[in-house]
Amino acid sequence: MANSNLPKKGKPPKIAVIGGGTGSFAALSGLKKYPVSLSAIVTMMDSGGSSGKLRNELGVLPPGDIRQCLIALSTSSKLMRDLFSYRFENGNLKGHNFGNLFLSTLEKTTGSIEKAISEVGKILRINGQVVPVTFKKTDLCVELVDGKIIIGETHIDEVEKKVERARIKKAFLKPEASANPAALKTILDADLILIGPGDLYTSIIPNLLVKGVTSALKKTKAKKVYAMNLMTKYGQTTHYTALEHIFDLEKYIGKNVLDVVLINSGTPNKKALEWYDDFDEQPVKNDLKNLKNYSIVQTSLIKNIHFEKSTVDKLKRSIIRHDPDKLASAVMELL
Repeated sequence: MANSNLPKKGKPPKIAVIGGGTGSFAALSGLKKYPVSLSAIVTMMDSGGSSGKLRNELGVLPPGDIRQCLIALSTSSKLMRDLFSYRFENGNLKGHNFGNLFLSTLEKTTGSIEKAISEVGKILRINGQVVPVTFKKTDLCVELVDGKIIIGETHIDEVEKKVERARIKKAFLKPEASANPAALKTILDADLILIGPGDLYTSIIPNLLVKGVTSALKKTKAKKVYAMNLMTKYGQTTHYTALEHIFDLEKYIGKNVLDVVLINSGTPNKKALEWYDDFDEQPVKNDLKNLKNYSIVQTSLIKNIHFEKSTVDKLKRSIIRHDPDKLASAVMELL
């Protein structure tokens, strides 16, 4: 296990969250309530939904994960947060998200996604910073054990019901991408790094495939915590146990790099579980008792409400999610 680099007296601890999607949103929403210096390192390989359309049609970097992190860190009014979350329900903009359009417009007018993030950060009065893991336009790809190669995050993420798919053998980026220097500095300067929660192959591993990220994770003195998924993901981690999640993660991050695995001990809502049954997805089975070299922290992390999504949002979204306050409390205990 790596040595923990505790913050100096009087200085707020630096926490970096690595991931994307609703998992990072939950983590950041809870952690921003604490006196910490908070950073989000965000995957930039999204190719589906509104983000994918803007990426393909305007040539911008995908804004969706950036937008979610900005909203999560926002201390602005509920109206402003709702505005940047708003998804158009009809017309030519149907399915597009206002925040995505705003970020993409700023990127086009300023010539920089960094400047766009800075300006939106001011508008939303964010408590922390959002750091793209790379500025390179690249696609996430996976090779399956049957030899099939799938190109594009959205094609890896979205699998039709009852369509059989072989397990993932390896993930890679095409073309290769180098890390944003600010992302590497954030990792090296952190006191604690939270990896996840989020879909293993479309939210977490894409960050680890960027050149320089795993080296920085091995070099940093920060305590490294992996937040285990609540549910398996069909087509990515079908029927995976917790241990199998760790084994796959170690292919990219290396062995004995993590310090702590944080895993849920609560029971999901029965109605929500029935929805997941249709996709052959189940709660991740905890079989970590024989996992050596890592500390295992088990606690209830589930948010006890049933999430509903916009009727014009065509992507499959998680409806069982981490509770931001429970997750943040568990992470802060590790400091």
